[in-house]
Amino acid sequence: MTEPKKSDYRDTVFLPKTEFPMRGSLPQKEPELLDRWQTMKLYPLMRAKSRGREKFILHDGPPYANGNIHIGTALNKILKDIVVRSRHMLGFDTPYVPGWDCHGLPIEWNIEKQYREKGQDKDAVPKLQFRAECRAYAEEWKSVQSKEFQRLGVSGDWAHPYTTMTKSAEAQILREIYKFLNNGLLYQGVKPVLWSVVEKTALAEAEIEYHDHKSTTLWVKFPVVKSPNKNLEGASIIIWTTTPWTIPANRAIAFGKKIDNTQRVEVATHEPHSRVNYAGVYKLAEVTQLTDPSALAKVGDRIIFDDALAVKVAEALKVTCNEIRDVSQEELSETVCAHPFRARVGSEGYFDYDVPLYEADFVTAEAGTGFVHIAPGHGEDDFNLRQKYKIKFEETVGADGRYLPNVKGFAGLYVYKPDGSVGEANGAVIKALIEAGALLAKLNITHSYPHSWRSKAPLIFRTTPQWFIALDKKAVGQDKTLRELAMQAIADTKWFPALGQNRIRGMIESRPDWCISRQRAWGVPIALFLNKKTGEVLRDPEVLDNVVRAFDEDGADAWYARDAQEFLGIHKAEDYAQVFDIVDVWFESGCTHAFCLNQSLGVSEWRDLQWPASLYLEGSDQHRGWFHSSLLESCGTQGRAPYDAVLTHGFVLDEKGHKMSKSVGNVVAPQAVIDEMGADILRLWVVAGDFREDVRIGREILKQTGDLYRRLRNTLRYLLGALDRMTDAEHLPFAELPELERWVLHRLFELDGIVRKDMQTYDFNHMLTELHNFCAVELSAVYFDVRKDSLYCDREDSSRRRAARTAMDYLFNHLAAWLAPVLCFTAEEAWLARTADAENSVHLLTFPEAPAAWRNDALAAKWAVIRSLRRVVTGAMEVARNEKKIGSSLQAHPRVFLTSDQKKTLEGLDFAEICISSSITLTEDVPPAGVFTLPDSAGIGVVVESAQGKKCERCWQVLPEVGEHADHPDLCHRCHDAVLHLRKEAA
Repeated sequence: MTEPKKSDYRDTVFLPKTEFPMRGSLPQKEPELLDRWQTMKLYPLMRAKSRGREKFILHDGPPYANGNIHIGTALNKILKDIVVRSRHMLGFDTPYVPGWDCHGLPIEWNIEKQYREKGQDKDAVPKLQFRAECRAYAEEWKSVQSKEFQRLGVSGDWAHPYTTMTKSAEAQILREIYKFLNNGLLYQGVKPVLWSVVEKTALAEAEIEYHDHKSTTLWVKFPVVKSPNKNLEGASIIIWTTTPWTIPANRAIAFGKKIDNTQRVEVATHEPHSRVNYAGVYKLAEVTQLTDPSALAKVGDRIIFDDALAVKVAEALKVTCNEIRDVSQEELSETVCAHPFRARVGSEGYFDYDVPLYEADFVTAEAGTGFVHIAPGHGEDDFNLRQKYKIKFEETVGADGRYLPNVKGFAGLYVYKPDGSVGEANGAVIKALIEAGALLAKLNITHSYPHSWRSKAPLIFRTTPQWFIALDKKAVGQDKTLRELAMQAIADTKWFPALGQNRIRGMIESRPDWCISRQRAWGVPIALFLNKKTGEVLRDPEVLDNVVRAFDEDGADAWYARDAQEFLGIHKAEDYAQVFDIVDVWFESGCTHAFCLNQSLGVSEWRDLQWPASLYLEGSDQHRGWFHSSLLESCGTQGRAPYDAVLTHGFVLDEKGHKMSKSVGNVVAPQAVIDEMGADILRLWVVAGDFREDVRIGREILKQTGDLYRRLRNTLRYLLGALDRMTDAEHLPFAELPELERWVLHRLFELDGIVRKDMQTYDFNHMLTELHNFCAVELSAVYFDVRKDSLYCDREDSSRRRAARTAMDYLFNHLAAWLAPVLCFTAEEAWLARTADAENSVHLLTFPEAPAAWRNDALAAKWAVIRSLRRVVTGAMEVARNEKKIGSSLQAHPRVFLTSDQKKTLEGLDFAEICISSSITLTEDVPPAGVFTLPDSAGIGVVVESAQGKKCERCWQVLPEVGEHADHPDLCHRCHDAVLHLRKEAA
């Protein structure tokens, strides 16, 4: 006998329906959404929608308009966009103006490279032509980067960004320079600066990086020619140096302070966490034996060194010595040496000067001999000692890294060549020392050494005329120095993370005066006139106004294109020299707040911005860069920081934690990630880790990010499908919602507080973790699982189904909004799938409110217990399914043994529905042996039995009532009612 054919009820089940696809296809979908935003003018709409709200201004730190963006730049811009979008949705007015740093060496260097490749001398190119080529190069890359930033989903005033090379910007930068001139903090001085012979300019601290460098270290004799103690005459002071090329610049020798030999004190040095001993106990000794045939010393040589370094000196010189006597500081201070090159053939008497000795507190017994050779032109300590004792100084090395013509016998030799390689100077000096019998030992060492972060070439100290801003002088009208103002501003600023405050404070505390001049062509000139006779700066306000007016009209090119007399008015051009040094690009970018934000100056083109900025956001290296320069510039001109808060992020490393390098092949290009996976994956990656620390990226990490994305996308997709054809009329009042829906809304209330707090404190990683766990653990594994049956099988107008869809509508609205700042494309796609409208966008919204009535802590505690009980039941059914006792949970009838309190908690609830079984028995009986339990859920045990009855062919529940309806014998009561209702509605 054949079984009767089963009825097909598939068209009566309310399965989820949505056009929002499971697969994002982001590389194809995202450009469509960008076009839509452009067409609908989304950014202006956001501004109009926000007008009148409290402002939140994130001022964009300008990247260099130089090359494609890299993964670190992408992280930075995405993070800024997330901040701006989240503040907009928190109810602020958040205009965002992107910017570019268009001057300086990164751009100039590339134009020079083009000339070098053609074998041409860039210095022979007319200045205005060279500047025009730099401008065109910067403009081209600004356009490229703008498109790349927008492809990341970054929203802003891309039609009207700021750059440092517009006429108005250049004019305001000059006004800021003049403010420092007029308040007395700008001065010209001769000081040692780190100099790049490759780039032919001084470099700022932020342009310097340290790498291992191989140097030749020397032990050199300076013969004593005069001393109050005649025993010292004929002996030699032994100095130690790692820069042989500075020997021709020597003008003095420094020795340590006098201390008690039994109480060597410790002092902190400039190196963090290091403490070293002062030098200070000196000995005269005689070489009695050579311990190695290669030793350069001679038996009988009398040498003077610090006693604390006696063993190290003897080892380096390969000798043994006998101590003759102590040498006091008083004797040393009246001792005079000869330069090792005195009377050298070919030097024309250039080195025939005396070399005096001076006490200095920077001389230590950490290494060397206890004596430091002083070259005032090539070291900060050297220069300061020169200032203190008025030591004679003569420049010896030119801007190109070669000895100047005055250095007889060495003129024209390179310290470093134009390509950054080591020149002939060291070798020539060492050879001359050997010939003079002055070299006692040499050794190659590898040590940390400053390099240019652009050319990667080693740097040298050069003492040259530069323009400085004084940090320890009170500006006109101020009762505090610039350093004091900056320190106060640091204390008044909020730092995220808080450790940033300590970092920048330490830098400001210890830094020297700010050198703002550069000897380059592409930038804003320090447009001043110097009196040729006196060297004084011409401060005539009319002259300064003339220059600024010219900059407003023609930009900084006016300084090069116009005749000087045009600026000078009543003053004669032949009496004045123009300053053509350009200002440090860090000063320029430090001024961006002035011409971009500050409405009181009357120069800002962005009237919806305001000063100070609410937030500056850059990488942690900007504590010594843009945060630093902006702080000093603003404190010097406005008396406070240009920002209320500062947020920093770390660097991007590869999956193994290594620095990215093209040569290693571990670089991850954002463009490649976008083309393969989409920008939303990159945006999610930014917040999936703790961006405040260094973050990692690579194929495996991006795969994990893609998995995370799919879970979030599928949550939105499920909600969209469940809400198919829902209207506002279907909503139920909160008071009519079942417990389960009220628990869900309580969780929305809690999450609303978490999301808002995390966005205000920039803890996006915590926010994402909370949202992901909510979607995966509470929605997908519990709520959606439980309510799936009601959504699919209840009558369309049933209160339980309406309640579920009411809660899901709230869920979708909140989740789509909360995810919008991060997943800006996906949230928009989902929002449009729910509410298609030509002028609609999730990005025009603020976060939906979570009414206080939703909060129910007691209900949350109750459902925590219920979920714990449910976990034991579902665990037992999973074991039964694996053991083939049941096929699915709907074939099960769990017998649940629990306590009276647990049973009371479940009163009034359909625990079978909650556990997704067809039926269930709750009992306080003693559980039998072998009952299923979980160690972390006391008092409950479960035995899984088979459900009694027949399977409903529509809802698949196994119930005794199936078969009671003659017209539909394969349906349960609920499904029978639903099918009849549908047929009636269809009729």
